Amino acid sequence: MLTYPAIDPVALEIGPLKVHWYGLMYLAGFAAAWLLANRRAVRPGSGWNREQVSDLIFYGALGVILGGRFGYVVFYNFDQFLADPLWLFRVWEGGMAFHGGLLGVCVGLWLFARRHGKGFFQVADFTAPLVPIGLGLGRIGNFIGGELWGRASDVPWAMVFPGSDGLARHPSQLYQFALEGVALFTILWWFSSKPRPAMAVSGLFLACYGSFRFIVEFFRQPDAHIGFIAFEWLTMGQLLSLPMIALGVFMLLAAYHRQAATEKGVKQ
Repeated sequence: MLTYPAIDPVALEIGPLKVHWYGLMYLAGFAAAWLLANRRAVRPGSGWNREQVSDLIFYGALGVILGGRFGYVVFYNFDQFLADPLWLFRVWEGGMAFHGGLLGVCVGLWLFARRHGKGFFQVADFTAPLVPIGLGLGRIGNFIGGELWGRASDVPWAMVFPGSDGLARHPSQLYQFALEGVALFTILWWFSSKPRPAMAVSGLFLACYGSFRFIVEFFRQPDAHIGFIAFEWLTMGQLLSLPMIALGVFMLLAAYHRQAATEKGVKQ
């Protein structure tokens, strides 16, 4: 068993203001996305400029925050919302959900595409490789905050998290950092480094993230107030990931099918 590195979740205190590591990870994620987007924008024929990149990050950040909070309330704590609707707006009490954030980002990208006269998947394919860095940093924030820990285990690297029941548990936040952050970024950055048919990069993002999340959920402790959804093993995270996997695979197949049909038509 490893000793959990007890790091103060509050990074800075300025008078009554407390800046948490989790919040700093969000800022670092947006900053990394901005830097990577500008790097992609300077590629010959990208069709993007620095002003559009800054606007894109703004729309994306709004989508993450608003959608993430809305998704957490609706998918994971709807009963509490019904009992106290104003809780939706008390974001300082914590609670964000990736799947809600994804929906929020999709809305933000759609609004951005309309404003700048771009196709939705032109924007989504450009954005997808920028996302994993923020996802990985967010999981590091979860680890520092000692939240969203894994299931009880006797593996040598299990840890006892503060605020838990004292059992050694999987550091599932680090598993998610490795898969949703490092592995997903590597795959998408490599895949998008060459011209791909429209919708393919977005499809790969959905399929890979959904698969990684589905796998990690077997090691992550289900939310106490929800537990397992079905079969004594299916979690809410897995249930929400299944449509992502199916849609991602469909988008990939459709993108390459359309490209093949177009190339066949040109040759004829």
